[in-house]
Amino acid sequence: MTALFNWFAQIGSIARFGLMSIPQRRGAVTATVFGIAGVVLVFVGVLSIAAGFRRAMANSGSADAAIVLRSGSDSEMVSGLGRNDTRLIADAPGVARNAAGPLSSAELFVIINLPKRSTGTDANVPLRGVEAAATSVRDNLRITAGRMFEWGRNEVIVGAGAAREFAGLEVGGSVKVGRETWPVVGEFTAGGGVAESEVWSDAKVLQAAYNRGDSFQSVYVRLNSAGAFQEFKDALTANPQLSVKVLRQSEHFAEQSTAMMKLITTLGYLIAFLMAVGAVFGALNTMYSAVAARTREIATLRALGFGRGAVVIALMIESLLLAVGGGIVGAGLAYLAFNNFHAATINWQSFSMVAFAFAVTPALLVQGIFWATGIGLIGGLLPALRAARLPIAAALREL
Repeated sequence: MTALFNWFAQIGSIARFGLMSIPQRRGAVTATVFGIAGVVLVFVGVLSIAAGFRRAMANSGSADAAIVLRSGSDSEMVSGLGRNDTRLIADAPGVARNAAGPLSSAELFVIINLPKRSTGTDANVPLRGVEAAATSVRDNLRITAGRMFEWGRNEVIVGAGAAREFAGLEVGGSVKVGRETWPVVGEFTAGGGVAESEVWSDAKVLQAAYNRGDSFQSVYVRLNSAGAFQEFKDALTANPQLSVKVLRQSEHFAEQSTAMMKLITTLGYLIAFLMAVGAVFGALNTMYSAVAARTREIATLRALGFGRGAVVIALMIESLLLAVGGGIVGAGLAYLAFNNFHAATINWQSFSMVAFAFAVTPALLVQGIFWATGIGLIGGLLPALRAARLPIAAALREL
């Protein structure tokens, strides 16, 4: 027990002397700390895009809401349903009802070009034609400015994300739909979901503007409960009059985010790895400088009976403390710079823009600090082993 206590005391003494010598090595130490901070900043920043995009998609549907597409469709853009199809879907068992009828909205999805506020370049913005139940089949949707469009009129309302990212979508503005210009009469939020990236109008009016006849691309429904989904799905897929794909809204939007999530996550890890390689060399340089500056001190301690293991552990602790310090700095900067930063990116499934906010989550911050810890471990190991292997007699003659 005494030997173990002495060993820990040795580690503490060596680590303390090393930390006290940091002011003499402040240039190299500062470069290492901020190099590691840069790795964490970029890593967390890039992955916060994926986290924000995923959160926007996750906030777009609940377990008791479903979407129906044509069988084989992977997005609304390539789906197609007739009026008779939408009636059969609305009348299926499991669909919730109110005094006005089934909570079912047959919807049309088209793309319009609008200039981005930040660059002025055109981008694809989704324009959705909806029916009266549209606000009931989605969660947390409410008008925050202006009013709801009037049914049967050439008017639109816009999501808060779209209004923020694209020019002309403020209440009182206008958008070009087909050959006509339609006024923006209201703005809405949808709990941060993907609907906030869209422009909405009356489906019948939009059908006429684009010569779509009485066709739709999807049907959104509210179910009696989450447990009613299987009954609803089975009734539709077993109906010989229909050829449809039935998903919970939450599942549908999770599928929509898959391609973008994979792309951003892969790029994030690749960029972080390349930067981490440079940071490791910076940590190696710092710790080798520390060993070189303390060669005689380390040799003296070894001559007094300090063990090689204590030297290695103490120098690794110093390296880890510098790395974790850099990780904390990088994580803090990432949170300040990126959390809730608003942007828009393309959804490759629908080829339309999705407005969302970056999300610097606690899990991302922890991941960033783990990356910093790994850099510290790798960067401190070889210098620590070199210090432990220094011949005592030769080291004492240095200086």
